Amino acid sequence: MLLAMDVGNSNTVLGLFDGDRLIYDWRIRTVANHTVDEYGMLIVNLYKTVKSGAKPVSLTGIIISCVVPPMLNILEPLCQKYFHLRPLIVEPGIKTGMPIFYDNPKEVGADRIVNAVAAYEKFRTELIVVDFGTATTFDYVSKRGEYMGGVISPGIAISTDALFEKASKLPRVELKRPRTIIAKDTVSSMQAGVMFGYAGLVDGIVERMKAETRSNPRVVATGGLAKIIAPETRSIDVVDDFLTLDGLRIIFDRNQ
Repeated sequence: MLLAMDVGNSNTVLGLFDGDRLIYDWRIRTVANHTVDEYGMLIVNLYKTVKSGAKPVSLTGIIISCVVPPMLNILEPLCQKYFHLRPLIVEPGIKTGMPIFYDNPKEVGADRIVNAVAAYEKFRTELIVVDFGTATTFDYVSKRGEYMGGVISPGIAISTDALFEKASKLPRVELKRPRTIIAKDTVSSMQAGVMFGYAGLVDGIVERMKAETRSNPRVVATGGLAKIIAPETRSIDVVDDFLTLDGLRIIFDRNQ
């Protein structure tokens, strides 16, 4: 069994693989000031919910993608203390199978590379990968499976939090589709701005990327809010909730 961890700025997603099959997944908050033992007990208790007979299933490998460097100081010793395994960290120098054409490849977030690897492995074509995380990222992969670069924009939660924090009369709102674009109340007005505004952002950036590359790549979306925003766009072709976890599995296999 392989345990894959995708550590984002807001949430950490964990997936348990039996071969190439994802059998369990969990989402927990990323808290960089937790101790090794606090995170260890949380992850061990999640893992213990998966059983084969009376005993926990056998864990043979761990891979971690992390964009919050302090979290590695927690997760690396956690893996060795609680699972007696040294995790594979997605970082410069590991085998991804994907050439990275970035001015400084070390600057590319591990999650962006993992998403690109998974999308190209699945679709084997030219791609734009849109990840709705703390930041919304757009990554372009060539027909030859090369990571060519992309776009980073503020995420949806960052924008809604900024509205609440900076405008004293605006409330926090649930992210859902309003009935109309011309809203008749404050909450619906904010929902319209977020939902349709981000749909327009996605379509606008994808359109510009297609124009710049003079191509028509397939557009794959992932991330916690992908299923909410994707139906409002014209450009997203596929939503894959587990793209990052699949990418971690693929990279782990390539490094064995």
